[in-house]
Amino acid sequence: MAVVWLVVRVALGLQWLSSGWGKITNPAWMDTGEALQGFWERAVAMPEQGRPLISFDWYRSFIQGLLDSGSYTWFAKLIAIGEVLVGVALIIGLFVGIAAFFGAFMNWNFVMAGTASSNGLLLVVAVLLILAWKIAGYYGADYFLLPRLGTPWQPVFLHRRDASASAQHTRAG
Repeated sequence: MAVVWLVVRVALGLQWLSSGWGKITNPAWMDTGEALQGFWERAVAMPEQGRPLISFDWYRSFIQGLLDSGSYTWFAKLIAIGEVLVGVALIIGLFVGIAAFFGAFMNWNFVMAGTASSNGLLLVVAVLLILAWKIAGYYGADYFLLPRLGTPWQPVFLHRRDASASAQHTRAG
């Protein structure tokens, strides 16, 4: 099963890396943020007929606030670099659950902003990777890192302290 998750993880990672690299090499994303500004302007626009791209008023207000404050200049860089980092982490199997979470979070935001592309499917795949994080990272950096770093419910540093405390207790007794 780990091989299946390896293929899924690397395929999703390549999608993120490709998307992020396209943004990093585009001055409209990295220099001015104009690409994101245009996307946000289209997303918050209210058409005279039909449905708006953003269905939820609270999310439209959030994006409008970011747009009005000029946040697209730094937010575009954050998105581009975040996409590359998520892609690289998924490809090499580094903190798969965390990388998949941030990928899912970006996909959720893209879907909320009205993009009707592959973001919905990629969101589902990312959630599945979050659920299968341990086996999904078996063939990757997680195989080597997680035993040394531990997990949130079983941190290594606590076990080391417990082991040294019980060693001292047995010497004293």
